[in-house]
Amino acid sequence: MSKEAALAKDEKSKSAERKQPNAIQRYFRETVGELRKVNWPTRQEAVNLTVIVLIVTFGMSALLGLLDFLFSRLFALILG
Repeated sequence: MSKEAALAKDEKSKSAERKQPNAIQRYFRETVGELRKVNWPTRQEAVNLTVIVLIVTFGMSALLGLLDFLFSRLFALILG
């Protein structure tokens, strides 16, 4: 291989290295690409789902609070 061919090959590999993005750039580009594929809910769907989550959360906390109260009274009667 001639000296000029070796230099041309070396330049070609350097330019290929420069064109490849680093890992952080590739990560953000791929992340944005994936987020564009997401089927985002409409505003109304998001509001409805949020209301459902809040209702279930408050209902479960009330149920657990009531059970805690009842069991503490029961144990107070048994141990007291």
